[in-house]
Amino acid sequence: MNLQRLNMRTYTIIGLLLAILAGFGIALVNIQIVHGAEYKALNAYSTSSVPIRAARGIILDRNGVPLVINESSLSMVFSAPFFPEGEERRELLAQLIALFDAEGADWIDMLPIALDGDGAPVFEEGRERDIEQLKSKSYLNLNPYATARECLNALIARYKLEDYDDTMARKIASVQYNMWRLQYSAMNPYTFAKDVNESLKSRVRENSAFYRGVRTEVVPVRTYMDGTVAPHLLGRVAAINQDDYQANKDKGYKITDEFGVSGIERTAESWLRGAAGLKTVKVDNTTGAADEIIELAAKQGKTVVLTIDSALQKLIEEAFPKYMEERKANRHPGVPAAGAVVVLDARSCEVLACVSYPGYDISQYQANMGRLNTDATAPLWNRALQGTYEPGSTIKVSVALAALQEGIITKDYQYRCTGAYPFLGHVFHCPQVYLHGGKPVNVVRALVDSCNSFFFEMGRQLGYAKINEYRLAMGLGQATGVELPEQLGVMDSQERRISIGQQWYAGYNLQTAIGQGNLFTPMQMAVYASTIANSGVRRRAHFIQSIREPGTNEPIEVYAPIILGDTGVDKAAYDVVRGAMLELGTGSTTAGRYFANLPVKVAGKTGTSQVIRVIDGKSQAVTNGLFISFAPFDNPEIVVIAIGEGCKSSEPVIPIVRDVYQYYFGSLSEVERAQGEGVLLG
Repeated sequence: MNLQRLNMRTYTIIGLLLAILAGFGIALVNIQIVHGAEYKALNAYSTSSVPIRAARGIILDRNGVPLVINESSLSMVFSAPFFPEGEERRELLAQLIALFDAEGADWIDMLPIALDGDGAPVFEEGRERDIEQLKSKSYLNLNPYATARECLNALIARYKLEDYDDTMARKIASVQYNMWRLQYSAMNPYTFAKDVNESLKSRVRENSAFYRGVRTEVVPVRTYMDGTVAPHLLGRVAAINQDDYQANKDKGYKITDEFGVSGIERTAESWLRGAAGLKTVKVDNTTGAADEIIELAAKQGKTVVLTIDSALQKLIEEAFPKYMEERKANRHPGVPAAGAVVVLDARSCEVLACVSYPGYDISQYQANMGRLNTDATAPLWNRALQGTYEPGSTIKVSVALAALQEGIITKDYQYRCTGAYPFLGHVFHCPQVYLHGGKPVNVVRALVDSCNSFFFEMGRQLGYAKINEYRLAMGLGQATGVELPEQLGVMDSQERRISIGQQWYAGYNLQTAIGQGNLFTPMQMAVYASTIANSGVRRRAHFIQSIREPGTNEPIEVYAPIILGDTGVDKAAYDVVRGAMLELGTGSTTAGRYFANLPVKVAGKTGTSQVIRVIDGKSQAVTNGLFISFAPFDNPEIVVIAIGEGCKSSEPVIPIVRDVYQYYFGSLSEVERAQGEGVLLG
């Protein structure tokens, strides 16, 4: 009985095994014979998911004129799923590099090691951080003091490049190093070269079986319509650096992404950045031919509309050097033409123009970076926001307002200026005494003639603390609210002097009343002038007008004027000082002569301030010329301030201010100007 059961189990197991074998046999016949052709066709292709780079949003001026756009360009990239390994990769890279070099075409070479004239490896200057990364434990694991030769030898060993000479080994290693640095992977293709020409594209495509995984793709490239217009404001983009990557990787940034480096490109990065798409790439394993299927379309970034009038901006950028050259006799020899001009909408504090001179062509920044960084005139420095200047006599308006509001003087108060102001054993001088011949002057005459003695007396009675209260309320010595980095400047005070190890003297109360000891940015001075124009209402200055949907132009965010405060000064006091500024802008003064033929009345205030400059290796005292203004007087629409470095008076910058008013209040209406050429209408 037991034997019979055993035999039955054996037969059952054998039967099951035979059934399984039969099943496998049928499956093999089905795969290899019945559907063999289909499976062979499937194995002839490889597929991979690849991200699609999104275009950044464009930047427009207030009238819809494009300032920064995207243009299409060809990049050559390596796709990880199809890119070879080992010896095949080394040979592919050698051939591809040789192909580019033979045509004189650029490819991305980021290795901080170069070969000198004798063919010896040397570290490139200014690449300390990259050299540190190269030697780090996560890469070559070399001592911090390892030489360039030792680093190159380690690269040669790491990538098995012993069969190549140093020149080619270094180039292949550079590509491999950058692929590692940028975390090359299936979802992170590596860009070997940008702006590839059609000839190179065709030659690679013709040999696609050899150049496996090498393909060209159309990518958006950041393009400036005119790189000389507002370069300090627009800023630029570049490959994301380690600090920005670490701070933003949780937002979906990859180490291969571009990121705003400066200007509006950086400030509005979250708006300008688009959303990447996804595509499936199907490659013929025999021929290397590829097909692409879009799975998720990339979304362009938002459109950023600035408050800037690009035509006005360009007018000032061209006028500044012209008038500095024409008025060379009224400038200090050896001081390069430099300065800043800021134009605000008096009603909203929108920045209509913000010029820092000298400027540069931001579209050529990469090619000229070395020269720009060493240029003695500092063209990369944004003088309008980062430069600080003594305000000179333009500050006297704030002192007059403080004295009127505090009841120290009335509009009829008079002070006799003799040209000398004795104070605690010292004598302070007033070079403007010749304008009023020692006769008593009221506050209006003191402002028009810029009488130092009158304001020395106001400084003595008010004191620095009270003066500073009014200046702060008017926007000086503090942030203006603009979306770009700005200096806060210096408000002179006893506390500040002590903080820098200096002693406070009572005479500083007099000096601060005429502008000495204080440093303000041109943007702060423009807000100050705007506050005067608006009889004490101070608004936030800003560069961004709105954020809009690309294509439809639908507004997402619109930046409305923001009131930051009110000085609390009576309108009657403003009427007095504004009347003085009107007399200066329309009377028999230098400014009055320049503004005589304008269709509006301009109110203004001149100023000069002394600074120490090194000229031809020697320290010399020179002056800067300043002018603040607003117009029309009865209903202010715009504020214009200008500063010229090395100017003996305000005269060289006043014609620039005049040209701004001629442009703004010229024969064309605001609507007609907004409908000029090059306007985007949707």
